[in-house]
Amino acid sequence: MAEGAAIAIPDSRSPQDISRRSSPLLGRAQQEVKSAVHRELIGKLDLEKLLFMQDSRGRQQLLGIILQLVAEQSVPFSVSERERLANEVLDEVFGLGPLEPLLQDPTVTDILVNTAEVVYVERGGVLEKTNVVFKDNHHLLHIIEKIVSKVGRRVDESSPMVDARLPDGSRVNAIIPPLAIDGPILSIRRFGADPLTAGDLLSYREFTPVMLDVLKKAVKARLNIVVSGGTGAGKTTLLNVLSGFISSRERIVTIEDSAELKLKQEHVVRLECRPPNVEGKGGVRQRELLINALRMRPDRIIVGEVRGEEALDMLQAMNTGHDGSITTVHANTPRDAISRIETMALMANLHLPEMALRQQIAAAIQVIVQVSRMSDGSRRVTHISEITGTSDQVISMQDIFLFQKRGLGPNGKVLGRFYASGIVPKFAEKLTAAGIPLAPNLLDFSEEV
Repeated sequence: MAEGAAIAIPDSRSPQDISRRSSPLLGRAQQEVKSAVHRELIGKLDLEKLLFMQDSRGRQQLLGIILQLVAEQSVPFSVSERERLANEVLDEVFGLGPLEPLLQDPTVTDILVNTAEVVYVERGGVLEKTNVVFKDNHHLLHIIEKIVSKVGRRVDESSPMVDARLPDGSRVNAIIPPLAIDGPILSIRRFGADPLTAGDLLSYREFTPVMLDVLKKAVKARLNIVVSGGTGAGKTTLLNVLSGFISSRERIVTIEDSAELKLKQEHVVRLECRPPNVEGKGGVRQRELLINALRMRPDRIIVGEVRGEEALDMLQAMNTGHDGSITTVHANTPRDAISRIETMALMANLHLPEMALRQQIAAAIQVIVQVSRMSDGSRRVTHISEITGTSDQVISMQDIFLFQKRGLGPNGKVLGRFYASGIVPKFAEKLTAAGIPLAPNLLDFSEEV
């Protein structure tokens, strides 16, 4: 099959219909029929031209040809089975084969492919096994190669791990043999065509209006913010929301390992890392992009995620006139986030004294927002903390807002409350100077969830 760009096929069916279509009709026999029809289709038509067919009439003509080829197969199918099989062949031509029904289901947030025969999805924060299967591991590997080739990446024995993205921004990670013992492994973190807004997160009770107001003012007052959390906690989503409060008059430079951010402002420059080529050359890391971004006259620098030695360059950028920068880091608590940033900065091997590094961290970062994923799949901002300086060679920190978990309700939902610690943040003076003072009722805030 030609390696052209995937085209989304309009599908008017409900998610329930799509889910039913994802279950195998006749197991391996169905996969064999699909492969046979696919081969005949390649032999009869020029798929290079078909990949650029944009009108629905052209796709309907192709669907008619596929239906005719299915009817010619020796395996008997009912009319509904024939139409379903034809749609699956169409998915193979234009989309990602067996994964297309899952990608069209808006309730699916994660797709986890554990070799060709086992596929899980996450809905509402809960994992469930599906009936989706691939013909074999070669079929799955072909789908992976199709995904990564669209963004200029590669995956093979010499480079068996890869990060990529789908056209809608969804994050893709794949790892293949010899590192994956049982066969290719594929993980897709879904991102909707329209990213979640602050209103959406409020409706999900990720935080409260009072907490959002403080974060909004912190962004507008150009405080440097770190969003901390574990895998799947919603760091990138929250980063997207916070970036939406940046003025459209500012020049924003984003740096990401794999581009995921979707900023609404017009004056945005997006930079993405590049992996090494087959010879191990030509790779461009986040640190190099960050150093280059400082020469691009940015008002704000947004790093999708700090993972290594680029943490030191990020701290220096925050300390040298690029106030209002935002980034994310993997950590379980705000204190752990500081420790991780310190450790990653030490990876630059500049032999900085620990005290000098901690002073730089304390001067660079003002706010840490900790987001966590609860046992029921919901996300909560559990801490909004402020770094106040250094004392006795330790970075001083105080909590402004907290989320207290109080157990589970009868429906398994997490119960708790958001509340203010009662401490006036040190950055309140900076907000007042910027003309956006904090609300007077901040200190006695409390809200049950």
